[in-house]
Amino acid sequence: MSSLAPSGGVEPVTPDPARPVRRALLTQSWLDLAFLHWAVAPQVVQPLLPSGTRPDVIDGRTYVGLIAFRMHRIGWLGLPGLPWLGSFPETNVRLYSVDAAGRRAVVFRSLDASRLLPVLTARLGFRLPYVWSRMSVRREGDVIEYAGRRHRPGNPSTSSHIKVRIGEPVARPSAVEHFVTARWGLHYAPLRRTLYLPNEHPRWPLFRAHLLELRENLVTAAGLPAPDGPPDSVLYSPGVPVRFGAPLRDQTRP
Repeated sequence: MSSLAPSGGVEPVTPDPARPVRRALLTQSWLDLAFLHWAVAPQVVQPLLPSGTRPDVIDGRTYVGLIAFRMHRIGWLGLPGLPWLGSFPETNVRLYSVDAAGRRAVVFRSLDASRLLPVLTARLGFRLPYVWSRMSVRREGDVIEYAGRRHRPGNPSTSSHIKVRIGEPVARPSAVEHFVTARWGLHYAPLRRTLYLPNEHPRWPLFRAHLLELRENLVTAAGLPAPDGPPDSVLYSPGVPVRFGAPLRDQTRP
């Protein structure tokens, strides 16, 4: 197992939040998540990261993630979450980054979601690459299936179909499993200035998952090479409640 100790000023990977969210700007729950990850060379993703960040690596590799789940009850400023408008399937393509302050985070290359108003709000208000898509999540016993296809005026041939069987609980996550799930912030660049948006949630309840079907071209649509084989890691989680804090602008201090 790889060491998770800080190196070169990078904060450690921890199963609990790296910094508390004292006042929640945004609340939501992430439910029924499938985590698919492929190891790639850092130089592959470097051109796709925001200014002031670099690929986060473990054992000399970084990861491309394809994450499918159900967003549940988005709420603002402590208000109750919205039951219909704030609940919808989502699938995102994400990368792993670290900034000059050593803060580890994710970078979203695309986020497909099935509610138009949240998509427009995230695109216009946060400059996040949300895309309106027709999506579904279906579960039968221990098998869960995620499907999505983008609406016009985008490219309706861009789609994903993921089917996994949920396996045994993960009693002790590996170093890589911690690396790709224990993420306490988002790097994004509205108006060309890179910000860090912190989040907190309980420890992930993780399960092994067995990939039954995968047909997708979201990864290549996000500007990345097509995966050259099955995922290196497949996990499932029933989910967690999440709180986001206000963006942190000063990247010289954690």
